[in-house]
Amino acid sequence: MTHTVNRRALLLEGTRDTVPMMVGAAPFGVIFGTLAIAAGLSSATAIGMSVLVFAGSSQFIGVSLIGAGTALPVLWLTTFVVNLRHALYSATLLPFARDWSLAWRWPLAFWLTDETFAVVEHRFRTKGAEGGQWYWLGSSLAMYGNWLLWTVVGVSLGQSLPGLANLGLDFAMGATFAAIVAPQLKRRPALGAAVAAGVVAMLGRGLPYKLDLMLAALAGVLSGLLLEQWAKRKEPSA
Repeated sequence: MTHTVNRRALLLEGTRDTVPMMVGAAPFGVIFGTLAIAAGLSSATAIGMSVLVFAGSSQFIGVSLIGAGTALPVLWLTTFVVNLRHALYSATLLPFARDWSLAWRWPLAFWLTDETFAVVEHRFRTKGAEGGQWYWLGSSLAMYGNWLLWTVVGVSLGQSLPGLANLGLDFAMGATFAAIVAPQLKRRPALGAAVAAGVVAMLGRGLPYKLDLMLAALAGVLSGLLLEQWAKRKEPSA
């Protein structure tokens, strides 16, 4: 009985701590739904992307490239590079999740978003990872359900109000990512990754096929990994 109560408490704690991120992601989901319809996707395809892909940035980039008639290899490569940041997330969380079974790690890896990473990493760093898979699951299910809900709302609004995507709701994207990134900048690898990605994004601004985002993501991931390895080498051996 004790384990059941603890699991429920951890699930609820993960959900509760994720609520601010859910609020920030809501306009993001609405805009994706409206843009997907504007790009010519069917409602089923747009919702299916959120169900099966569940990666906001990649979904936005994918929809814009589909709307521009981009070839599939370019689409696949672009979304792959943009999602390389998850390599950093994995490297950060692996020490806590190393001993979990694959039955836990596979689904939690699929549900790992920027928002859930920020919440889970902070919790593990400050309170430890005991029972952390249940906390992570609570955060993941909350974000997943939230994203699907607002995607459906966006698809519905996109069909009835085609101009909704042009109302400036995308300010929420920048605000949400700023809230996610800012607490991580205390660590040198994260700060280096942010600086490298920002510089490359500015230098490559305006490149076709979203190449500026691809290059920025790649630069950020490589910088973060190199700084992480450098920091580990400087740690005194036990």
